[in-house]
Amino acid sequence: MHIPPYYKKKSWQRFLVGTFFGAIIGYCVLLYMYGNMYENLLEQNAELQSQVKELTSQNKALLKDKEDLDQQSKESDTVKAIEITISNGEELKMDRLIVHQLEDLIKEEISHIIGQDVDIVSESDLLLMSTIENKSFRVDDMTYKFTVSKLSITETVKLTMEAEIEG
Repeated sequence: MHIPPYYKKKSWQRFLVGTFFGAIIGYCVLLYMYGNMYENLLEQNAELQSQVKELTSQNKALLKDKEDLDQQSKESDTVKAIEITISNGEELKMDRLIVHQLEDLIKEEISHIIGQDVDIVSESDLLLMSTIENKSFRVDDMTYKFTVSKLSITETVKLTMEAEIEG
């Protein structure tokens, strides 16, 4: 068996030379496109790394600021908790669930004092009392009004209240 000598014909020589130069040009285009893509990726990577460094330094600064504020708040007394006691709950025949719901409603009403300085809260104790006394709380189709009988303001605000049913 004999392979025909196509390499001697001019048309085949042009085809093979064209294929060779086409492959070289295609490879050069591929390298150019890959180089541009890689350059863009490196640029994006550099931008993202600079953003990460910036955000890391910002995070460190914010954490340091938070620690400073925490130290300041530890040095000054702040309100940390609220305790509420309803003194005449048994007289009004309220079960523990209703008492608990009323205590939660009152705590929600005055929850803004948590985290404030004890001195500021003690200066506005009348405002705190009138906030509770002027509000009606509704639980299970019953409306309750409260009068504050005892108020103790330290890191834990303790309120002793008397409830009355509104008719």
